[in-house]
Amino acid sequence: MSAPDTNVEKQARNHRPSLIGIALALIIAGVAAVFFIGWDAAPDGEQAAPALVEDSQ
Repeated sequence: MSAPDTNVEKQARNHRPSLIGIALALIIAGVAAVFFIGWDAAPDGEQAAPALVEDSQ
């Protein structure tokens, strides 16, 4: 059963801050994901030299 006296405009007005907050959180999460994926994929300035292993015989 639905409520007999619903005011859709009032409900939309009341839910607007929550929907804006959810949208902002999704945008921030997306930007952070792109940033960290880019950070991880970016080439380093210097290539690490391979470790030299000396045989101690």
